[in-house]
Amino acid sequence: MAITAKDVKKLRDLSGAGMMDCKKALTQTDGDLNAAVDFLRKKGLGAAEKKSGRIAAEGVVLATAQGNTGLLLEVNAETDFVSKNDAFTKFVTDLAAFIIKEKPADIDILKTLSFSEGLNVAEALSQLIANIGENISIRRFQLVSVEAGSVGAYIHGAGKIGVLVGISGIESDEASSTARDIAMHVAAVNPDYTRDSDVPVPAVERERTVLSERAAASGKPEKIIARIVDGQLKKFFAESCLLNQDFVKDADRTVGQVVSALGEACDISDMVRFQLGEGIEKAENDFAAEVAAQVNG
Repeated sequence: MAITAKDVKKLRDLSGAGMMDCKKALTQTDGDLNAAVDFLRKKGLGAAEKKSGRIAAEGVVLATAQGNTGLLLEVNAETDFVSKNDAFTKFVTDLAAFIIKEKPADIDILKTLSFSEGLNVAEALSQLIANIGENISIRRFQLVSVEAGSVGAYIHGAGKIGVLVGISGIESDEASSTARDIAMHVAAVNPDYTRDSDVPVPAVERERTVLSERAAASGKPEKIIARIVDGQLKKFFAESCLLNQDFVKDADRTVGQVVSALGEACDISDMVRFQLGEGIEKAENDFAAEVAAQVNG
């Protein structure tokens, strides 16, 4: 039986599932609309599309490291409660192991890969959405791999912040432990850059201009303003760049000194930090307006 666009649209309106899922369901059931609805329900796809427009800014950030490879993964849900759900937790944990194994280039490719029980990642996600009843999204992930090096992972606040730090030049338990400690530092301090050379020239010049104008406005003699600004720029680099910062676990040493202690050839190759929901605009609920709307409606 030929499947028409009208048939697909009708099933989509009934189920809320995606167009391709509806076409597949109709093909599998020889165009039987009721059987196609049941097919989608069994796959857990029926309600997922209806929830896809709802804001999901809660959830969890997972950070994990195995030797010289690490992964940061953020999976969002609508409420914090869902992040403690066993099915949600299992999905995130299984997905992390799957990403490390398959190493997909991006989320679009990830979603097409065969994942579990005959479902690809997108289908398994839709099934989870249907089972839990909230919009859930795989927002982002980043793999870090350091050849001849070590990776450390740190999770803060039960999955609110996750950090990966890669150290090149040595692969050892000590290096992995140090990388994890520095990842903890990054979670707490949130440096903007790894080293001085990472700071864009426009950012440095903008800072120099602000400092120069501030020094001039304070009435400092013009002949010493340049020296004052140079000193304040050093402070700017010390505060902004990871390797210059005082190490949170040993304030007598900078992070750079901690890394150098592992060996002269050692350096930080990667620093990645995810904070749950950053950049997602959360909906502001006006309870009084909601009540008024219901009463007036």
